[in-house]
Amino acid sequence: QVQLVESGGGLVQAGGSLRLSCAASGRTFSNYAMGWFRQAPGKEREFVAFINWSGGSTLYADSVKGRFSISRDNAKNTVYLQMNSLKPEDTAIYYCAAAPGSYFSTRQSDFGSWGQGTQVTVSS
Repeated sequence: QVQLVESGGGLVQAGGSLRLSCAASGRTFSNYAMGWFRQAPGKEREFVAFINWSGGSTLYADSVKGRFSISRDNAKNTVYLQMNSLKPEDTAIYYCAAAPGSYFSTRQSDFGSWGQGTQVTVSS
């Protein structure tokens, strides 16, 4: 399995921006599709964004569409989540996850490798 480490979380005011990074190691990064998920306090973990192995296809949850952007740099073994116009309801632990390269999915069960998460807190 690929190992994943997220970074870039923190405290930001509503309307602000953050960029999360997820560094992968252990396997060929371009063999994996990547996703971002989040879990808010007291809530189930939910899908945020997906990018296929090449970066040519993306999916977003309706709640973040138009505000968040997922991208990847296969040469750097890194996937990013640019988050703009942040809202207090975006407060959560954000996780990146990897799925086999042929997948095109928002289902958590399709992602076999997970990072430890990074906290994002948006103040009002």
